[in-house]
Amino acid sequence: MLSAVKALLLIFLLSGQLASAADFGPEKYARDGQLILTQFVSAPFPHASRTNGHRYQADFYPADQHYADSTVALFVPNGFRDGGRVDFVVHFHGWRNTVAGTLQDYQLIEQLIDSGKNAILVVPEGPRNAPDSSGGKLEETNGFKRFIAEAVATLQQRGLMKNDSTCGDIILSGHSGGYQVIAAIVERGGLAVHVKEVWLFDALYGQAGKFLAWSESTGGRLIDIYTDGGGTKSRTEEMMTALTTQGTKILAATDQSAALEALKTNQFVFLHTDLGHNDVVAKRQTFRRFLETSRLADIRKD
Repeated sequence: MLSAVKALLLIFLLSGQLASAADFGPEKYARDGQLILTQFVSAPFPHASRTNGHRYQADFYPADQHYADSTVALFVPNGFRDGGRVDFVVHFHGWRNTVAGTLQDYQLIEQLIDSGKNAILVVPEGPRNAPDSSGGKLEETNGFKRFIAEAVATLQQRGLMKNDSTCGDIILSGHSGGYQVIAAIVERGGLAVHVKEVWLFDALYGQAGKFLAWSESTGGRLIDIYTDGGGTKSRTEEMMTALTTQGTKILAATDQSAALEALKTNQFVFLHTDLGHNDVVAKRQTFRRFLETSRLADIRKD
């Protein structure tokens, strides 16, 4: 009897996992746009830095399970207009996550759709279900330039971009451990002049100098939303102090009190939140809010 109960429980759990997997894919978003799940040569992984896997504290994360996935998700919303220069929002997930988990848990596609912005969302697989901030190939000199070139070529081959269109403005968004690859991209990725905004979702664990150097040289908007318990509060306060000491204007507010117009008009934005670390992207639709206050054009409705 006990064996039969265990068997039924196993079947129940497996069926739940299969249903969850079936709920994710291009068909889920077909009414609102086109989701492409493909593999890039220029994706962060595999990479030589993780050929032998990665050890974190007492645990080992082998390469074949955590650093062999070159999946990249691209989402083109319905009504997207290609005006010759195509804008991208590239999001990097944090520790112990995947492309699928990020899109589902943080509703990135839904928030892009609701924002009405005329841009293509790109989400590459980072370290897969691993406690690791490495950006692999995207930390190399011009690694991000190669990545965007492959994204453009992929979209052109599928008829979603004109053959003579080029990359326009880029927004880099990262949650948690996603900060490291973004810092490398703005420093040496090869497209710093195209990067107009950087959004850090409880992600300022380090590399502050690289973010400031990029913003000060390009005039790009830097938004940092931080929590009390995520480990980013002290680094954020240090950055705010450094900017105010040198006389740079900043917006320091809470995520609920900051006015939309203030978000639009300030170059340096620091938002304190009472949310938890894993809630900062989607619980209050913060990703959508940042999109709505960005420089991205709206999708025109005829």
